[in-house]
Amino acid sequence: MADLKNSALIEYGSAVVDGRITACDKIRRVYEQRLEAVQKPGKYHFDLELAQPHIDFIQSFCKQSAGKKGAPLILELFQRAKFETVFGFVDDDDLRQYNEVLTIEGRKNGKTTESSGLAYDLLINDGEGAPEIYFIATGEKQAKKGYNECCNMRLQSPMLSKHIRKRKSDLWFKYNLGFIAALASNTNSLDGLNAHAVMLDELAAIKNRDVYDLMKQAMTARDQPLLYCITTNGFVRDSIFDSQYAYACKVIDDPSKDEHFLPLIYELDPEDDWHDPKVWIKANPGLGTIKKQSFLADMVKKADEDPSFKPTVLVKDFNRKETSIASWLRYDELHNEEPIPEDGGFKYCIGGFDAADSVDLAAAKALFMRSGDNNIYVRSMYWMPEDKVNELCAAGSRRERDNAPYKLWISQGYMRTCPGKKVNKQVFLDWFCELRDEFDLWVVHIGYDPWHIDDSLKMAFAAEFGDSCLMEVRQGMKTMSDPMKEWKADLQSRRIIRGKNPVDEWCMMNAAVKTDINGNIQLVKGTDSRMRIDGVAAELDGYIVLRNKSEEYLSLI
Repeated sequence: MADLKNSALIEYGSAVVDGRITACDKIRRVYEQRLEAVQKPGKYHFDLELAQPHIDFIQSFCKQSAGKKGAPLILELFQRAKFETVFGFVDDDDLRQYNEVLTIEGRKNGKTTESSGLAYDLLINDGEGAPEIYFIATGEKQAKKGYNECCNMRLQSPMLSKHIRKRKSDLWFKYNLGFIAALASNTNSLDGLNAHAVMLDELAAIKNRDVYDLMKQAMTARDQPLLYCITTNGFVRDSIFDSQYAYACKVIDDPSKDEHFLPLIYELDPEDDWHDPKVWIKANPGLGTIKKQSFLADMVKKADEDPSFKPTVLVKDFNRKETSIASWLRYDELHNEEPIPEDGGFKYCIGGFDAADSVDLAAAKALFMRSGDNNIYVRSMYWMPEDKVNELCAAGSRRERDNAPYKLWISQGYMRTCPGKKVNKQVFLDWFCELRDEFDLWVVHIGYDPWHIDDSLKMAFAAEFGDSCLMEVRQGMKTMSDPMKEWKADLQSRRIIRGKNPVDEWCMMNAAVKTDINGNIQLVKGTDSRMRIDGVAAELDGYIVLRNKSEEYLSLI
């Protein structure tokens, strides 16, 4: 029997339980349970001598691809403790207790390198005949991250280079007929596998639970397979990730629910302030060794300065459960009382309008500039259906629709009514004609979302302003992300001036953004359905056209 004084499980688990290593409640409870299982074995007992060769193999023969060439992969204490748990708890026949591991931890904690080293260990060092080791992820690029790390390790390691053959689509070990390969989560290509180990990367990005189910089934013919899932939290809710997270919590509460499932959830506790560096290690066990403290400090600072980035930090660095929606603009960014100059000098404008059928409020914007002036000036108009306004008056409600003072804004001229129960989109054309005829402000182009615009309105605009007047602006991240970031920068620099328009400010205060894993953003409403953002959508349509047609527009002014 190996001396347990040298056990990483005992060292790390004890430090977590007694508070010498700061850890979240879920990690503390898991290691309390494992330490008790070491002291009071039941169906499974802990054998360090069985676990140690796996750790020794990884640290001896797997080399890091980044950093100093050929440097050994030295596992951190929390990683060695995990591997001792995975490989050390066995039954009387020395078959492993755990066949599935779910690790949730912040980004940049060495997940990919750890998984790649483990893949080689399971291929070469696990005593399995013809082992099939797969890296699985949503897309081929993500799946190949771990696989490519294995390829790089092979190049760095003389032993691996000597015995592992790189073939077209896999890494081949001829001595046991095993291989390592990468597969994307196309369920049609995953049938018929006989997996010894599956490295499931970024579970939070996988929407189709068939991938997970197929991988579980692919391992049923093996005596001691391993489904090794390592992930951050994610933005996709009600997915396989949320299901597995909930399942992991149940197993932490009662390990007897699934004695073959090891849940390791590194996250901030609900009461923790994510600004406090003292709690960062709870979600980032490699902080200070694998993950730089300065990197995380920079991420927190950026999240404070850019609310659209905050969900990314909370989800990917601290494993907080979030949607990708967050408030976009601070009040000091959107509030600007500088008036539009009365002395004119404006001849041409770029328009934008928002005309979604499902929203009572409609908005149109005119963006204009003048020679020698870098500012962008904006005129706005909003419309509400007359029947909706009359309903408010008849009800005598002091708390108006959407918690907004529509009747006051109408009386002040910021908003107009339109007969009936919905806004007739003809009002947009009438307003742009009004700008031309009464203010001598000619519309060069008008950006619009084509989803709700019919051909008759397009023809009417063409008759007034020319065939090239209307320009489609698609509303997805690909179209919107970069212009939205530039628009926000112009707001912050006080370059966009619209006077003190209360409807504009209200719409901007309601604006939220949806952020993907790459930091791309898209305009959305907040979680409250009363949060109208029509004015922001209309202005962004105009801003995108102004951005795309800037050379043409500037030549006119």
